[in-house]
Amino acid sequence: MTPFADRSVSLCRRAFLGRGVSSLGLMALHALLAPPLRARTGQGGAVNPLHHPAKAKRVIFLYQAGGPSHLETFDYKPKLAQMHGKPMPESFTRGQQIAQLQGKPLICFGPQHEFRRFGKSGQEICRLFPHIGGVADDVCIVRSLWGEQINHDPAHTLMNTGSILAGRPSMGSWILYGLGAETEDLPGFVVLVSSGKGGQMQPIAARQWSAGMLPSKFQGVKLNSVGDPVLYIQNPPGIDASLQAESLKAINAVNRVQQEALGDPEILTRIAQYEMAFRMQTSVPGLMDMSNEPREVLEMYGASPGDGSFASNCLLARRLAERGVRFIQLYHRDWDHHAGVKVNVALKAEEVDKPTAALIKDLKQRGMLDDTLIIWGGEFGRTPMSQGGDGRDHHIKAFSFLLAGGGVKGGITYGATDDLGYAAVENPVSVHDFHATLLHLLGIDHKRLTVKFQGLDVRLTGISGDVVKDILA
Repeated sequence: MTPFADRSVSLCRRAFLGRGVSSLGLMALHALLAPPLRARTGQGGAVNPLHHPAKAKRVIFLYQAGGPSHLETFDYKPKLAQMHGKPMPESFTRGQQIAQLQGKPLICFGPQHEFRRFGKSGQEICRLFPHIGGVADDVCIVRSLWGEQINHDPAHTLMNTGSILAGRPSMGSWILYGLGAETEDLPGFVVLVSSGKGGQMQPIAARQWSAGMLPSKFQGVKLNSVGDPVLYIQNPPGIDASLQAESLKAINAVNRVQQEALGDPEILTRIAQYEMAFRMQTSVPGLMDMSNEPREVLEMYGASPGDGSFASNCLLARRLAERGVRFIQLYHRDWDHHAGVKVNVALKAEEVDKPTAALIKDLKQRGMLDDTLIIWGGEFGRTPMSQGGDGRDHHIKAFSFLLAGGGVKGGITYGATDDLGYAAVENPVSVHDFHATLLHLLGIDHKRLTVKFQGLDVRLTGISGDVVKDILA
């Protein structure tokens, strides 16, 4: 008895070859018809047609892992400066969740750098970020974000998946599932990781870009910033493109026979990923080749291609966006400042200020900013109380995000924290509100983008979330 006999798929040699040839014919037909079919059917995702007109087609999330201090970036607090060195009023902190400062004296720690007004809009931004200040009229600063998880890993999970439960789909996976991909030669969801100086390194787990219970074809694909962007992107010695193409056809023919017998959707994913990997062998080297980028563009970003820096990743993000990648997420991993805030934030600003502004300006001059949503922010903020004399602890009651393009108003500041920057008190925005707004800008009603899992309708925003309409253009 063959291993497949109990599944009623035992095949004679003639039947196997016959089905294999048929599958190859279908693959060829699919290759011919796929582009025009996609043109007729629109987005190609689960949300087709869109729930409402979209303002954005793609997202670039500049994720600052570790928790950037809102008090040294985008939330100016002169009252906190006046209170520097004095006890934190108990009325702010009584009964509140605090991380490593629990049970210790709480001392006010004023902003460590001055703020300036930038642009015609007069937005107040820390002087360490003059390049972002130079695009102040194109950005929306949201000062009233708040979260639920005070430690890094669960806070990352909440920000990326809308849940503290591991195994839920990431926001990039939800968006790719809902809208489909705009490129056949690259993944629709790409992740880039960088690090620099001046902060504790944040470990970033691959589950932050997992597809969860969605089919695995919707998960993010991490590209390496140094060396080969994808492992085994080059053929081994003795294997040329034509031989690999023949091998791929044979493998997928077998996979299709198995799919017909078992009906497992993950087999279709496997087939699609084999085909994608083959196409990436041509597309990825061209993507990574920066030799055609003008010198002035490289200087605008401060990028040295191949160095794995945040600046180079920002330039790569623009190139990915041009090629139709739907969701691009850059993790810059060392914003955890329990000590030395003044010196360390200055180091981080030097790394991210220029390339962030360059990405906004570059997309704008290419006519892409209007339909590309750029997001800058981390998993939470930092305390207005000192830790160890010159640092700040984790803080979930208030933090800031910067948004640009993609249907968001430029030149505005939305929401506010109290006089000491402790809690969001005006127009507070939860993580689920942020996710609801993100999906809305992409033409998706967050309450209608659901999948059935263990008897429940699961969605990115859980059981809450409201669109922040006042920031919409």
